[in-house]
Amino acid sequence: MPVHARPTVGRALRVSAIWLLLWLGPVVAIFVTLGLAHTFSEIGGFFSKMAVVTFGGAYAVLAYMAQQAVDTYGWLQPGEMLDGLGMAETTPGPLIMVVQFVGFMAAYRDPGSLPPLLAGTLGGLLATWTTFVPCFLWIGLGAPFIERLRDNKPLSGALAGITAAVVGVILNLAIWFALHTVFRETVPVSWHGLGFDMPVLASVNPWSLLLSLAAIVAIFRFKAGTIQTLAACSVAGVILYLAGLATL
Repeated sequence: MPVHARPTVGRALRVSAIWLLLWLGPVVAIFVTLGLAHTFSEIGGFFSKMAVVTFGGAYAVLAYMAQQAVDTYGWLQPGEMLDGLGMAETTPGPLIMVVQFVGFMAAYRDPGSLPPLLAGTLGGLLATWTTFVPCFLWIGLGAPFIERLRDNKPLSGALAGITAAVVGVILNLAIWFALHTVFRETVPVSWHGLGFDMPVLASVNPWSLLLSLAAIVAIFRFKAGTIQTLAACSVAGVILYLAGLATL
């Protein structure tokens, strides 16, 4: 059996010590130095928590992050979160790099004693660090068990259930973004412990609705490629803006 597939207590302790120090060392230092209420502390704490409690890929993580960043922390407006996702989707690199945009905006708007641009840059780096460093901890600890768990039927059944849950989470993300794209205003509604955003029908953005429907028809009816559809919608959006029919 190769070395990487031999789980030992010593190896687990070494991996944990290295990656926990790299991950939580800066976060704890920020907590102690700046206090728990500081923006950097909130960024470090939130993205560290997100790295622990979320799974299922970028789209599953984005549902939780978008709603927390907008509704709980107030770092961004819904439209700005949409802009961040749009940039992450259309630029090279993994989609989850939108966390850097969120961290930047949070610190830029509440920079404390730092220049806003410097604070935003540090906030984006901190969000990226606390999102990705924990991944190496999970990989380092879990790698020796992969071969043993590959054919484990109970685990396969659990993962199938998790996959179904992730599909629901991604649907939730799609609905959230669709509401804030098509409607300019939404109203938070609570009902028997459930919360959701109710769109204000009078605030519908007809051009956003039209472009969304056109993209759906292009992809599902005419089998247009994703890149071509994104490019066409982007060009249409620029034309609408230059014509004064749409706003940023």
